[in-house]
Amino acid sequence: HWFARYWRALVEMDKLDSRPKLARVKNVLGRTGSRGTVTQVRVEFLDDVNRSIIRNVKGPVREGDILVLLESEREARRLR
Repeated sequence: HWFARYWRALVEMDKLDSRPKLARVKNVLGRTGSRGTVTQVRVEFLDDVNRSIIRNVKGPVREGDILVLLESEREARRLR
């Protein structure tokens, strides 16, 4: 079936790019979550300095910290 072949191809592509990415915290945007336990930060990737995304981080974090991102495509929604 065409869908099974397509799915297998997607899984193989995902395996090729499943290496963790390193990103430096550029700035801390604020606290979020129901109890304020999550910090929203803007990170820039060490291998591509021109690319930056917003991520949610649980636990202590400050500017200059290096994060290991297991998934680097997903971006957090901005705080309101």
